[in-house]
Amino acid sequence: MKSEELRSLQAPLKDQYREQPESALITLKAEGRLGEGISCKVETGRAIAEAGLHPATGGNGLLVCSGDMLLEALVACAGVTLVAVATAIGVELKGGRIRAEGDLDFRGTLGVAKDAPVGFKNIRLFFVLDTNATEEQLQSLAKLTERYCVVYQTLTRGVSVETSFDRQ
Repeated sequence: MKSEELRSLQAPLKDQYREQPESALITLKAEGRLGEGISCKVETGRAIAEAGLHPATGGNGLLVCSGDMLLEALVACAGVTLVAVATAIGVELKGGRIRAEGDLDFRGTLGVAKDAPVGFKNIRLFFVLDTNATEEQLQSLAKLTERYCVVYQTLTRGVSVETSFDRQ
């Protein structure tokens, strides 16, 4: 896609959101169903991913780990954002790889050590790009990708999460 095509696709949306800010507020949803054993089937829009325990917590490794899914969501969002930003500012990307790594101390998840946090202690995001972009353009890509990547911003900013438990 060329930058002109992207701009023409996004221009009416941007105009609408400027004129009617409330139309830009959209609720994304995910749903899952409890599966057999210790698992949860999550509808991804294209398929159903069955999540289960990580082997470090007693899982057999045959089901996807929700921690992996979080990192995958970060990689996917950062990749799409990067390509959109590169397209918008006219930087050619011939290819590339994006990788996310996160450190977990499973003592926290298993309740073995109260001082061990539950959740990722650190997450690292790596980009290796095949491009002729200048150093200045790479810095712009990095800055804009970080700024506009929804998952990155949610993780780095934090967000309140409310829970509700009801009976069927």
